[in-house]
Amino acid sequence: MPRPGQEELAQRNRVNVGLETVTNQASTDFPGHWPGENHEWDLGYFRENFKVQFHTNAPLDSSFSLIGIDTSIANAFRRILLAEIPTVAIEYVYMKQNTSIIQDEVLAHRLGLIPLTADRKALSWMKWYKKPTDEDPGSGSPSDYNTLMLTLDKKCEWQEGGLDRAARGETDPERLYKNHNIYARDLEWHKFGQQVEIWGDGEGLRAVHPDILIVKMRPGQEISMQLHAIKGIGQDHAKFSPVATASYRLLPTIDILKPIVSADAKKFARCFPKGVIGLEPVTAEDAKKDPELRGKEGEAKAVVKNAMRDTVSRECLRHPEFADKVKLGRVRNHFIFRVESTGQWNSDELFLESVKLLKIKCQKVRRGLDEMMK
Repeated sequence: MPRPGQEELAQRNRVNVGLETVTNQASTDFPGHWPGENHEWDLGYFRENFKVQFHTNAPLDSSFSLIGIDTSIANAFRRILLAEIPTVAIEYVYMKQNTSIIQDEVLAHRLGLIPLTADRKALSWMKWYKKPTDEDPGSGSPSDYNTLMLTLDKKCEWQEGGLDRAARGETDPERLYKNHNIYARDLEWHKFGQQVEIWGDGEGLRAVHPDILIVKMRPGQEISMQLHAIKGIGQDHAKFSPVATASYRLLPTIDILKPIVSADAKKFARCFPKGVIGLEPVTAEDAKKDPELRGKEGEAKAVVKNAMRDTVSRECLRHPEFADKVKLGRVRNHFIFRVESTGQWNSDELFLESVKLLKIKCQKVRRGLDEMMK
């Protein structure tokens, strides 16, 4: 039998948000739930109804909607973005000298959290570093194909005449000291082995944000260390996660059931974030269509401008004058994604990479099932 009409499907696909309850959360588009209706998954139907809409697309921050997919698939993309796309981060810090005020382990932790970037094709050439284990303690040997080496050597000293200026009451560190602030841009990358050929003269390994402050020092203090960056995923440690945030939310819906005009319209607009509700004058045509608007021509009327900006705070439902005039909800299969990259990948490329990884996972499951059937 054919599927029901679009209006009926839209109502079934709506999560209803009340003052204290949420209803119709569970999906019902599966075989056997609706008598006489066929809801078997169909590739042609999916292709016809699946849509992707971009809202913003900056290199490090993008927002887009996936329409027509199941929650499990949307959540799989989110989890892959957070934990399974490989990046490079500092893993080992070999301290030669550290007389700064920051302890060795705290300084090493700060260095590990600095987002790094380099030519992605060259980074994809890198192999996984095998960490030493109790069974095989000699396995963790750094090499040109699995380790990137950086150094950080800085010593704080007085500026020329700095002591005299200090005696006169000068307090500006820039005029008193050299190398008193150590930044991420002070990390120096040293290519070795095949890395010289692979990277060539292109942009090498560097901090995404060069102005990240690592440590403050004063004359006589010094840091000298060697750092090894390796390939990893967020599942191992959060520092390898390629995103600062990867989240999604369902598209909000706001249905104004009865006209809201005059002072109530302004109050209603204040219940929502800016830009969600607009005010428009009541026209003669509006008054003709709706008896409740007769005699109110020219007064302000509340209309929905951009429901996507709503945070579904339910503020409007707390006011009794709006209780029976508005209905809030969310569209169950419309996912608004927000992906903010840490810099090693562009935000839109991250999502495409998550699709590739999910495809690889599906292929592995399929091969496993084929082996079971033999």
